[in-house]
Amino acid sequence: MSLSLDQGRFLVSLARRTLESHVLGSSAPEVGTPDGLDEKRGVFVTLKLKKGGEETLRGCIGFPYPVLPLCEAVREATVAAASQDPRFPPVSKEELPLVIVEVSVLTTPTQLRPERRISLPSMVEVGKDGLIVSNGRTSGLLLPQVAVEYGMKADEFLSEACMKAGLTPDAWLDGEVTVSKFQADVFAEREPGGEVERVQL
Repeated sequence: MSLSLDQGRFLVSLARRTLESHVLGSSAPEVGTPDGLDEKRGVFVTLKLKKGGEETLRGCIGFPYPVLPLCEAVREATVAAASQDPRFPPVSKEELPLVIVEVSVLTTPTQLRPERRISLPSMVEVGKDGLIVSNGRTSGLLLPQVAVEYGMKADEFLSEACMKAGLTPDAWLDGEVTVSKFQADVFAEREPGGEVERVQL
């Protein structure tokens, strides 16, 4: 189910308020759950720092599968992105005015089962699909916007997802490796704490 812009704005606002209360040590925001946002959905929260007109990744964590009601998942993913992403230290109070919040609400991933593994790239649409690659012990996920931001072709996107999982770039050719795809509604602030818009992939 595709989300409306108003729903996306609510989720980004929820993530923003959750981020601020977590970093500042205040109580979490008490908000109701609008219609359509109470079902279980996969979601990722991405935090970026904007300095001098350039945006850099500051944290990105979420839930690939629909295990929590959407608003609860947004809250938990926001706290995790701000404090538990192993690539970065926790977000500081001084950074809050520089953080752009982005929320990606995922469809349920579906496993790709090509007759021949070499044809996998033809089953991935850049600008629409995100990827999850797993060998049963480790997994890697890339959101749809990653391929667009870095100008990847489908085979390059598959290779990057494999490396995100700690596998070799060509591991997607291995029949023991599962490849799933999903789509996402992506909403983000234009500026830190600013107007929220739908991200066109």
